[in-house]
Amino acid sequence: MKMSGGPASMNIKLALVIIGAAIAFGTLYYTQNLVQRLQQREKEIVQLYAQSLAFVANTETINTDFTFIFQNIIQRIDFPLILTDADNNISSTVSGAGYKNIEHDPKLIGAQLKDFLEEKLHELAQSHAPIDVKAPNGKIIQKIYYGDSEIVQRLRYYPYLQILFALLFLLIAYSSFSYIKRSEQSNIWVGMSKETAHQLGTPISSLMGWNEMLKMNYKDADKVLDTSEEIDSDLVRLNKIAKRFSKIGSQPELKEEIPYETIQRVINYFQRRLPQLGKSVQLSVEGEKENKAKINPELFEWVIENMIKNALDAIDHKNGRIQFVVQKNRNNIEIEIKDNGKGIEHKRWKDIFRPGYSTKRRGWGLGLSLSKRIIEDYHRGKIFVKDSVINEGTTFKIILKAV
Repeated sequence: MKMSGGPASMNIKLALVIIGAAIAFGTLYYTQNLVQRLQQREKEIVQLYAQSLAFVANTETINTDFTFIFQNIIQRIDFPLILTDADNNISSTVSGAGYKNIEHDPKLIGAQLKDFLEEKLHELAQSHAPIDVKAPNGKIIQKIYYGDSEIVQRLRYYPYLQILFALLFLLIAYSSFSYIKRSEQSNIWVGMSKETAHQLGTPISSLMGWNEMLKMNYKDADKVLDTSEEIDSDLVRLNKIAKRFSKIGSQPELKEEIPYETIQRVINYFQRRLPQLGKSVQLSVEGEKENKAKINPELFEWVIENMIKNALDAIDHKNGRIQFVVQKNRNNIEIEIKDNGKGIEHKRWKDIFRPGYSTKRRGWGLGLSLSKRIIEDYHRGKIFVKDSVINEGTTFKIILKAV
């Protein structure tokens, strides 16, 4: 079981940064391109307005009505504009005031308004070069100073705000992700240590019990021999535990085995030790005995033991029952584990396989998570809660490929 992100995690983070940068620069490029197109459109409107002013100034037709032209041109102007003469003195031709879309305090009049407009004129000159209104001989008769419309100004700063908010979001998301990851790793480490203690607990308790029996029955050769055989079983189990932990994190070797027989071995081991665990529970296995599947015996036994322990923790009454049913369904070996314990709420069916999750006071929160990894990652099978009723019991299901 890998406890850190490693190179793969770093590659994912780098890929996310590259994708985020590409999106940010793509948005910036697209928005700036749109701003340039809008600015060109506004410049064309100003040029059209300049041409109209030149036409009016140079026409010899006194009675010609230009109202329609000016109304349609001026109404399209939604950006700040100031009209001056050739010497940059503000005229009074645009809407009768010499300027349009220039926000100012209505209380400004006379010299104060003039100073304000001249200051604004200087700002517009910094934004865009003025458009000249020329006479037929090429002489400049008027100038049009203009700035960007409100929509252009917003669009210009929009991508930077978007990038800023994206960075803040990424920072918060990364901090949250790091916190969750650290918390999960902490749960895994704690869970692994508790799982190790729990794995060792049963054979160690048994060995202590067998040792006491040896002391009490040292004169009875038959009982000493029987106790010695049980001690051998516990020593074999301790060796299996060491092998199990060594296989986590590497690809284990799968062999053709009969799951029914593996389950029966685990049940036989537990049945002699349930009294020492203070449990009165009936363990049984039934179903088809000959069907084979590719499994790793040590790891698959670990899963079965975890399922038994999980069921034992859920049973808090004297008439406990844990039943395994093995059947073949088409190309699969299906194993159901039924108990008559406390049951699991439906909304918790997926949570129980999450590392560190436990509803038990002394729960280690890793047994079912390890079982899920062993079945799904190493054996390419499935494990899930098939059914559960509060105060009636739970049924787990394991699916393996048959051979």
